[in-house]
Amino acid sequence: MVLTNWVDVLVRSLQNLWVLVVSFLPSLIGALILIIIGLIIAAVLERIAERVIYYLKLDSVLRRVGVEAYLERAHLELNVGHFLGKIVYWFIALAFVLAASDVLGFNTLSGYISTVLQYIPSVLVAVLIMLATLVVANFLRGLVRASVLSARLHAAKALGTVTWWAIVIFGLLTALLQLGVAVTIINTVITGLIAMLALAGGLAFGLGGRDYAEHLIGRLREETENKH
Repeated sequence: MVLTNWVDVLVRSLQNLWVLVVSFLPSLIGALILIIIGLIIAAVLERIAERVIYYLKLDSVLRRVGVEAYLERAHLELNVGHFLGKIVYWFIALAFVLAASDVLGFNTLSGYISTVLQYIPSVLVAVLIMLATLVVANFLRGLVRASVLSARLHAAKALGTVTWWAIVIFGLLTALLQLGVAVTIINTVITGLIAMLALAGGLAFGLGGRDYAEHLIGRLREETENKH
């Protein structure tokens, strides 16, 4: 009798397991088909993105403005098409994986993938900010150097370097804000830098222009007394 009960329990358990497998199998097959289709579409769109960037000649433009030199220092190769193509590929692939996860009912995985997909555009914008920062920094460095040299002043190279670093640091902080990295700390640093520059400028003007300010006040006082 006891043996019969154990057999019945085992049979019912196996039957329930088989029902679960059979009911889950269509969802699994559908999810696999979605992933395969997604990988194919992602590969096609990656290739299209690479060709579009190639025909736009963005690599040549960035080489002209001096971006390649900074990438070489970091042991990176300038290939905008490959970079954007990979972003397109993983964005599409993750989108189809998200759809497959929803089909399978993996809510935790779906939430994580959704967060990653929402973060990818921020990464792309941050990269564009840094590229624009390097272009502007190089342009302003050359402009400052040319202006200082044309005015026959000294330290043209130093002033150009200071300008370059100021633009690059500002662009880096802006890119980090776009990525949401230590937003509170970066806001505090930016506020501190602005306050420091304002204080330094005020002190420089106050100390350097003190004698001239006294001279102007003295002349104003003399004119006022003479009128009376």
